Amino acid sequence: MFSRDIGIDLGTANVLIHVKGKGIVLDEPSVVAMDRNTGKVLEVGEEARRMVGRTPGNIAAIRPLKDGVIADFDVTEAMLKYFINKINVKGFLSKPRMLICCPTNITKVEQKAIKEAAEKSGGKKVYLEEEPKVAAIGAGMDIFQPSGNMVVDIGGGTTDIAVLSMGDIVTAQSVKMAGDKFDEEILQYVKRKYKLLIGERTAEDIKINVATVFKGARNEEIDIRGRDMVTGLPRTITIYSAEVEEALRESIALIVQSAKTVLEKTPPELSADIIDRGVILTGGGALLNGLDQLLAEELKVPVLLAEEPMNCVAKGTGIMLDNIDKLERSIV
Repeated sequence: MFSRDIGIDLGTANVLIHVKGKGIVLDEPSVVAMDRNTGKVLEVGEEARRMVGRTPGNIAAIRPLKDGVIADFDVTEAMLKYFINKINVKGFLSKPRMLICCPTNITKVEQKAIKEAAEKSGGKKVYLEEEPKVAAIGAGMDIFQPSGNMVVDIGGGTTDIAVLSMGDIVTAQSVKMAGDKFDEEILQYVKRKYKLLIGERTAEDIKINVATVFKGARNEEIDIRGRDMVTGLPRTITIYSAEVEEALRESIALIVQSAKTVLEKTPPELSADIIDRGVILTGGGALLNGLDQLLAEELKVPVLLAEEPMNCVAKGTGIMLDNIDKLERSIV
């Protein structure tokens, strides 16, 4: 039994694994629940995510990746090992080749950490690719032609913005402002305005169900429960879309500004192509209501949401795995 090549979208919020010939076989949150006393891994993925903010003192629900890079090496390794064993791709005598995606501006040390974690978790050869490039391929862009393509990939920890041509990145910028920061902004807003403490899970529910970043694009409300900071007792309040727009305004302005900076650095010929083709939004953060409208208004170019934006990077790894032998030649 030979091992299969696998592509990993090692995200701050989720890990997606694509197995060559099978498609996406795993999509789980990047969370590990550990026993603080023994250091033993108790749960990984969805089971561990359910424990976030709800564990007793001796159990910690850890997110080993922060801002798109490894914050806790041993826990990342344990998580990868668990996921790779779960999908059962190791051959009888051989190990799989792995293609892992990382943000554009990570350092050599951070790249090495990702490679080492993957090798220790059972990879024979590990290749690293830049996330926006893989996301663009997964979104169906033909980036190998001499024409400009722009992609904005909003994940859990980082937003990667890049202009691609001839199969490579021409200009790019990576900002540590993405899904997790949006949750944090909502959490802080509720704390400031209502003196109510809520957890990460509740903040994420608000983001998914009522949030918008374009004024007037959505008008919904949600009842949320938390702990009153004054009395210390549980309390329920109602949050409206307009409030969340206000809470997220500064964070989103940073992403818009970064997109403008990338466009300013783009050669004029490629800028002309982007006016024709538009900008593609990928990643889970791209699902934020009104984001495409806001970017289209600010950048003065068409902005399109990719099909299944959450899966673009994983799909892209699948396409790149089909050409892994070419990749091998270009890297060596």
